[in-house]
Amino acid sequence: FESFGFKHGTPLDADYVFDLRCLPNPYWQEELRRYTGLDEPVELFLGQYPEVREMQEEIQAFLERWLPRFEREDRSYMTVALGCTGGQHRSVYLATRLARHFESKGVKTQLRHRELK
Repeated sequence: FESFGFKHGTPLDADYVFDLRCLPNPYWQEELRRYTGLDEPVELFLGQYPEVREMQEEIQAFLERWLPRFEREDRSYMTVALGCTGGQHRSVYLATRLARHFESKGVKTQLRHRELK
């Protein structure tokens, strides 16, 4: 799973790209700008919106449905990229949550936040 900001370009090696720019943006809350999707204030902000949970659930369902097919074709890895405008809040939050979900299911995962330094 890789989080990124669309304003910095889409990852070239992504197999799937999900656009999260339709979700509520913590950046527009002055007190949240300095945080990232790894920080509790942003997690609490995003966690209160049903559409954020729905997006996560639908991406999970899509991947759970199709990953076994890729595995049967001997696909050794897949890059799932999640993007928001700047790659600091929404994409980081959801990439982290998705990675944790799939790890809990026994799927070997890697997590990268491209825009976080």
